Amino acid sequence: MTTDIRDIPEAHVDRALDLAHLAFHAKVGDATRKRQRELLLGCERVGAYEDEEIVGFTAAHRLGLSVPGGELPVAELDFVSVAPTHRRRGVLTGMIGELWRRCAADGRPLACLWASEEAIYGRFGFGPATEAYNVEIDSTRPLDLRITPDRRPLRLLDPAAAVPVIAPLYEASRARRSGRLSRDEAWWRWSVRSDGEDDDDNDNDGPKRVVVLGDKGAPAVGYVTYRVGEKGTVTVGELEAADAPAAAALWSYLASIDLTRKIQAWTVAPDDPLLHFAADRDQVRVTGQWPAMWLRLVDVAQALTARSWAAPVDLVLEVRDATLPANAGRFRLTADPSGAVYEPADGPADLALDVRELASCYLGGTPLRRLVRAGLAEERTPGAARLLDAALETEYLPFTGD
Repeated sequence: MTTDIRDIPEAHVDRALDLAHLAFHAKVGDATRKRQRELLLGCERVGAYEDEEIVGFTAAHRLGLSVPGGELPVAELDFVSVAPTHRRRGVLTGMIGELWRRCAADGRPLACLWASEEAIYGRFGFGPATEAYNVEIDSTRPLDLRITPDRRPLRLLDPAAAVPVIAPLYEASRARRSGRLSRDEAWWRWSVRSDGEDDDDNDNDGPKRVVVLGDKGAPAVGYVTYRVGEKGTVTVGELEAADAPAAAALWSYLASIDLTRKIQAWTVAPDDPLLHFAADRDQVRVTGQWPAMWLRLVDVAQALTARSWAAPVDLVLEVRDATLPANAGRFRLTADPSGAVYEPADGPADLALDVRELASCYLGGTPLRRLVRAGLAEERTPGAARLLDAALETEYLPFTGD
């Protein structure tokens, strides 16, 4: 049968969710399904239909992504799923191709996702652009620190009222660190506010808690969201702090909660100050490291000329892009802290690489010279990779926690 790629109307959203839960072997409760449906109603929905049956589904949230020096529109892919009976029949390729056409029409130069199966997305030009650490802290004793925590008071807030207090801190983090997605009211309601409903997928955990650091009536200098499980495990949702002493105060608070034994944080930035100011690394351990956000440069020229540059660079890049040929070819990148120009070039290339490797380097998290050593990019002019790395460098490593 012929597969038809088209919009999924509101009337078919529940059918699309059924397919996503089938593909991901997910069992969700009524409250979670209600919130998923609410999110889907606010984003693009592309479906693959066969004889009016939905056999493929992907959603794209219209968000902004912080990049060095600013922000760019991004299609944040979600619920990417194909019926198990229709794998390897071009369904996903057709849906992704439709999303690329929409990104080009709307002027969105970037797309991103969290990959459930990492082997899939490289062939569509996605590269791992941010990394995250899993961190575990033994909280059977006070957290041993090398710095003095911020002494300002801690306050427990009702999650439903917390957003106006904590959102400015998140926005400040987006201004200094790339890889962070914009958040609207629906996202904050999904992630932080309980709206009086328990999260039915966390039956063994307590309710969401929000603690902020700072004097009442003054802007907060840090916040943490967390839950406490029945076995005494504190699971951190998100921790943002204006500086290291503020972060130390919040981590110390988490370690001091009565009747708990362990802190688990599943997404911590690789350059988080905790990993340096913790005095005992047997107490604070990194238990995992993994690619977080996968990034696609849908429009390479727009992406490169819109970000800021840390140092001058003048190189010819030979870019390969199997699925978006407009990005492929030889281009001269001339950039410095005042801006960048990216235009076709006829001369020999200094560097040759696939668009997925360029995406991995774009936010400043992956040095290109590592990819050269791995055989994934070719340095044709000695020293060219180091020059591009210096220009791409950022003060903070990119990080995505959403």
